[in-house]
Amino acid sequence: MLDPDEGIGVDGTIVTGVARERVPAIFEPTLRAITASMTEGTLYLYGSVATGQARPGVSDLDLLSVGPGPVLRDAPPGLVRAVEVSVSSPEDLLGEGDEAYGNRVFLRHYCVLLAGPDLSAGWPAFKADALAARGFNGDIARRAEAWREALQRGETQGLARKMARKTLLALSGLVSVHDGIWTTDRGTAARVWSQVRPELAHGLEVLVAWSEESGTPSSLEIQKIMDEVVSPIVDDFRSVVGLWS
Repeated sequence: MLDPDEGIGVDGTIVTGVARERVPAIFEPTLRAITASMTEGTLYLYGSVATGQARPGVSDLDLLSVGPGPVLRDAPPGLVRAVEVSVSSPEDLLGEGDEAYGNRVFLRHYCVLLAGPDLSAGWPAFKADALAARGFNGDIARRAEAWREALQRGETQGLARKMARKTLLALSGLVSVHDGIWTTDRGTAARVWSQVRPELAHGLEVLVAWSEESGTPSSLEIQKIMDEVVSPIVDDFRSVVGLWS
């Protein structure tokens, strides 16, 4: 769901609506059960539940574990569409590379602490700039190559949605740098870039639809969108923001 508070602060840093007190009460029993199943590590919440914009039964419950993840990864039927747990390590936050920088930006501005020590405690706010956009999505060219390889192997199950969500997220970073704003909203990115690149408008509509659905388009449909929409976005991202080295 769109975070209405996401943007740029007066000092040029990233602002979001993520806050522990904004988590809807209906999700608290499930969060307590999941955190209670942890024995070590740190667990964070992100996404629409963390901003208070989640819709029960429609939204996902998005969790990030730094270190061993929780044992319990389920929610009561009908509460969320799915419980998604991403697992990383403390080492993923270290170093001067784009990926580590992006991980730190994400943890600082998009995650709510649920359990364990807060690894972002004391970190200053990060600038809403090309460095942050590249840290988030500078791997888009690598991902596009992996999607092409998967398509050649005939692995289309879930590929369209995965490709759509990642491409549109990268597009949000491209739009942010291009227009001097800050957003990670896929729908906003598609609308804005459709005005900048009208020839991509229809294909962007397709990507938005795929990002919200679990169907499986044909391999020919995926290939067409990859060639006509994803590839130009990768090129634009490379030119405006820059890719991971």
